[in-house]
Amino acid sequence: MPEPPVLDAVEARVLGSLLEKELTVPQQYPLTLNALQAACNQASNREPVMGLGEQEIQDALDRLKGRGLVRFVYPSHGRSVTRYRQVVDELLGLEAKERALLAMLLLRGPQTVGELRLRTERMVAFDSTAAVEQALEALAGRPTPLVTRLARRPGQKEERYAELLSARNQDGAAASAEPAPATRPSNTVLTTSGSGTGDPGPLPSTRHDPDALAALRAEVAALQAELAALRDEFQAFRAQFEPDAPSSSGSGA
Repeated sequence: MPEPPVLDAVEARVLGSLLEKELTVPQQYPLTLNALQAACNQASNREPVMGLGEQEIQDALDRLKGRGLVRFVYPSHGRSVTRYRQVVDELLGLEAKERALLAMLLLRGPQTVGELRLRTERMVAFDSTAAVEQALEALAGRPTPLVTRLARRPGQKEERYAELLSARNQDGAAASAEPAPATRPSNTVLTTSGSGTGDPGPLPSTRHDPDALAALRAEVAALQAELAALRDEFQAFRAQFEPDAPSSSGSGA
């Protein structure tokens, strides 16, 4: 298996966006440069929010193509512009759930197991937080790890995971990684209550109760994920009505 790449910040955002959109809006995939720019610069599900120009994204695509991580789909069959798709799944042998986790880690940085389950639910379905943790540990346990589990910071109750494809995480991984224990209890995911109407139900009292505060934070995270999903769906709908910009023709990568 080839060694995984070391990505700069722009490459990580471009690759993460391609991984995400392949799973969330397959009808729009592969992406045009305009659609990819919108995906890279969207305000939801991105940390930090970026304002990348077309040339920056094109340069990153050229570098990613040179490493065999991205493929250019040149105009054909009625399409007038070049489109772009990721092939990191082929290079590294990644399943859909692994791709979803890497996408979210590339796009938002280190996150807890519970956060990753909430934020990947539009891409794939994990049965439990234990299933998310199992997939993360599989990525961390490869001969060349793709993710690492970070040590808890002061005041934190849960560990976070970080991807190891980008240089920002590789630089600090050795100092912050924590060895995985032989067995660990699964985390409990908290989602919005109610009957599917969007009503989160009564919020728990947080006075003198750290667990209730954690539950409240999980409720807020779930609502934020739902809002991000609505924003992405509107963005994909709007992209259908944007004319493709002219592009040079070709026959294939």
